[in-house]
Amino acid sequence: MIEALSFGFVQNALIAGILVSIACGIVGSLVVVNRMVFIAGGIAHGAYGGLGLALFLSISPLFGALGFSIALAVVIAFLTYVNKERADAVIGAIWAFGMAVGIIFADMSKGYNTDLTSFLFGAILSVSSGDLWLMSVTCILIIAIIAIFYKEFLAISFDMEFSKLQGLNTRFFYTLLLIITALCIVACIRAVGLILVVALLSIPPYIAEKFCVRLSRMMILSSVLSIVFTLTGLALSYMLDLTSGASIILVASFAFFLTKAKLVLRRGNGL
Repeated sequence: MIEALSFGFVQNALIAGILVSIACGIVGSLVVVNRMVFIAGGIAHGAYGGLGLALFLSISPLFGALGFSIALAVVIAFLTYVNKERADAVIGAIWAFGMAVGIIFADMSKGYNTDLTSFLFGAILSVSSGDLWLMSVTCILIIAIIAIFYKEFLAISFDMEFSKLQGLNTRFFYTLLLIITALCIVACIRAVGLILVVALLSIPPYIAEKFCVRLSRMMILSSVLSIVFTLTGLALSYMLDLTSGASIILVASFAFFLTKAKLVLRRGNGL
């Protein structure tokens, strides 16, 4: 395994894994606390429409997914802000719409050579220098926005109605949170893919939540757990010749079930 670190594509994969883990740890904590995992899944799967449209227009798939996913985030925010009880129907429709649009535009793109499967399930070992720049900029942007508006995000995460009564523009920050989630999803496309990114956004924060009482600490622990899961998954995929994205999520899932089982046993023992 040590000799593999001399290869450029492995170094790129490690850097990408760390960047993605930090982004998912921070954004995922907000997603879990606000119970928006299903919304994140809708944005992630809907972003496939941007990939298909990018192929049709012969532009970068990542930029296509970025624009499309941000547009979906704004639409979802507008439709679910007032009536969250029926958000599942809205998200399901957008989820299906995005996937359908992506497939149709891919069919209409004659002679395209890009393998969309890599965007669905991830191909972290094929991350390029350009992808790393995009991930770095996205990660810095996410950290900057959350650092500037941390108190506002904290307020809407724990009491939306009270924050509104205090004069906070909750609609704006709710929309901004979904846009940040869309940015994070696009940054993770190359690493774990659109289908598996929801697991990386939810599993580490869920585990971190059980050991933290503050959102800031939850973000830090979640990022550390994500890095551990990502690097362990990469090592397994290299040694066993497995798909990297699936290996990362498998490691995270194992940790999730282990944590869940431990909590159940504690409750059963009256602790």
